[in-house]
Amino acid sequence: MNKIKAAIIGSGNIGTDLMIKALRGARNLEVVVLAGIDANSDGLARGRRLGVATTDQGVEGLARHPAFGDIDIVFDATSAAAHVRNDAFLRERKPALRMVDLTPAAIGPYCVPVVNLEEHLDALNLNMVTCGGQATIPIVHAVSQVATVHYAEIVASVSSRSAGPGTRANIDEFTETTARAIEVVGGARRGKAIIILNPAEPPLLMRDTVYTLSVGGDEAAIEDSVQAMVAAVEGYVPGYRLKQAVQFEHIPPGQALQIPGVGGLAGLKTSVFLQVEGAAHYLPAYAGNLDIMTSAALASGDRIAARLLATRAMANA
Repeated sequence: MNKIKAAIIGSGNIGTDLMIKALRGARNLEVVVLAGIDANSDGLARGRRLGVATTDQGVEGLARHPAFGDIDIVFDATSAAAHVRNDAFLRERKPALRMVDLTPAAIGPYCVPVVNLEEHLDALNLNMVTCGGQATIPIVHAVSQVATVHYAEIVASVSSRSAGPGTRANIDEFTETTARAIEVVGGARRGKAIIILNPAEPPLLMRDTVYTLSVGGDEAAIEDSVQAMVAAVEGYVPGYRLKQAVQFEHIPPGQALQIPGVGGLAGLKTSVFLQVEGAAHYLPAYAGNLDIMTSAALASGDRIAARLLATRAMANA
């Protein structure tokens, strides 16, 4: 079967996990190069053992690699600042290259597979928001499908052990990008994001809390929409689940919540509590934040690859 050739930039936790997932489960793409900047990184060593070509010369090494001419999709698992440079560098050499951005750089449109992937299959650069965004934006969107969401706030708690140098370098961008994507993709009029690096030992699984304040919807419709969305996300992130029943609280106008920058808001407050357990392809199960990010990126990249294959088949028919 023909497959689209792909490369990964970044041999840290996220890039390595993505490589392993792609080798095990990608239907339409094949990772042929893993690029990093640390010759002694475990990711590059694993890539070599798994038969993937590697370079420790970063994006420059990827561009010089003999396989680069056949590569159509590049996953970038570095940092927001590095991705801006990487995209510009590779695009000069290959303008039609598809980039799947696992950093919060947000050069291209935000993508949460269950919400809006099909709208952006032809985008040259696709941004996967953040791990917290991938876990919570589907829920905000689920509520916004049946009600008007005036405000949404998410709290993502991840194990400190699962946060490598790239994740820590992106903390500021995490809050900004996730908050904006809550609005653009989730459908909330105003969004806010908080991330917690939990130092607890033994490490705890990723937990996410979603609060929405909405009008125009009823509790049963919201709960049904949330349950359907959880099942959809679980389709590509098996460890994604509700931790308890969806909770509701009616906020009367006389007790309106004061939201900074928004003012007083009344309506229906919905609270959704999630847990993401990792598949332990690379890091242990507590690294659900890594797992949901790489799973979403692979689902997106594999769908883009299918689109490219179908387009080429039609052109050759």
